[in-house]
Amino acid sequence: MADRTVLISGGGIAGPALVFWLAAAGFRPTLIEQAPRLRTGGYVIDFWGLGYWIAERMGLEADINRVGYHVREMRIVNDNGRRLAGFGTDVFGELTNGRYVTLARSDLSRLLFERIKDTTEIIFGNEIVGLEEVSDGVRVRLKHGGERKFDLVVGADGLHSGVRRLAFGPQHQFEKKLGYAVAAFEVEDYRPRDEDVYLMYGRPGRMVGRFTLNRNRTLFLFVFVVDSDPLPTALDMQKEMLRAKYEHGRWECPRILEELGRTDELYFDSVSQIKMNIWSKGRVALTGDAAFCVSLLAGQGSALAMISAYVLAGELLKADGQHQEAFIRYEAFLRDYIQTKQRGAERFATALAPRTQLGLLFRNLVTKAFAVPGLARLTIGKEITDAVRPPDYHWRLPIN
Repeated sequence: MADRTVLISGGGIAGPALVFWLAAAGFRPTLIEQAPRLRTGGYVIDFWGLGYWIAERMGLEADINRVGYHVREMRIVNDNGRRLAGFGTDVFGELTNGRYVTLARSDLSRLLFERIKDTTEIIFGNEIVGLEEVSDGVRVRLKHGGERKFDLVVGADGLHSGVRRLAFGPQHQFEKKLGYAVAAFEVEDYRPRDEDVYLMYGRPGRMVGRFTLNRNRTLFLFVFVVDSDPLPTALDMQKEMLRAKYEHGRWECPRILEELGRTDELYFDSVSQIKMNIWSKGRVALTGDAAFCVSLLAGQGSALAMISAYVLAGELLKADGQHQEAFIRYEAFLRDYIQTKQRGAERFATALAPRTQLGLLFRNLVTKAFAVPGLARLTIGKEITDAVRPPDYHWRLPIN
């Protein structure tokens, strides 16, 4: 087998998943992550369909359901906290044959990491700062630790991928901003809790959500329209921006902003997509959000990361490590599927935080209609169900 050593940048979802499947294919993967340790906090994700199927193949189903949440209702509330609209989530379970769970993205990352940590070289607190392709590999310059050589390099390092920047060019060439920003943070001892209910409160151009987590924690999620660029990077300026957006909000907004003032950990980013004509260049490839971010609001980024990692590793196995052939097949299999998901994500962004009062009213009417038997299935069925099934590759090593 050719091209056996692979350096993967990114310790979130796509990176550890790719490490797992590459090892099962007989490769020697190394994982590098810029952060000094696994990330915690952030936001929760809805995890279903093919991503869930792949997690089952990895032996993670029991753990995912143990740490995850089975949300009963999505509820939109008014200024006084009274229910305006909403629907039960049973339809999602029906559409996915029970393969549907909500969990913290950091928990999924941790479960994936647990599957690889004892068998793979993992480098924390370091990053790739230079790539030079040579005839028989890629020379990689690290920020801390000199230079190493690998047969292949894969960028699995998210929306702001450093590998993509080094190999393909600056982010602005590939990023499509959807006109929104998102922020999230967690607190302890917040009341009320509303177990297994996702609550949303909105005004034109802004939404805040509350979701109850385990261990007496509560997650707050903000989605709001932005007309300026770039977004602030300093924590105090990010908080100031959120206060300006939500200071006139009702419901629990004043209390939530008080909690915001006390937090030291705030996830804050633009809502963007990555659109590229090709996901590989020579011996360097991209996967997950680095290649095709559908946007955080789509709720499918983690599942798509796991799908793309599975297919990339499988195609490298199928091609006996001949990377040119494998990269072509990997992209050909996934591109139409990913483009469909990106189109759906653009529609979902405007539905989550409509820019006008009329848009809010229409969103609420549509949401109320989901309570009609069969209508939710008809309306969102195509967005939830997956039209493709990855091949069942013949892995060289046991996967459980």
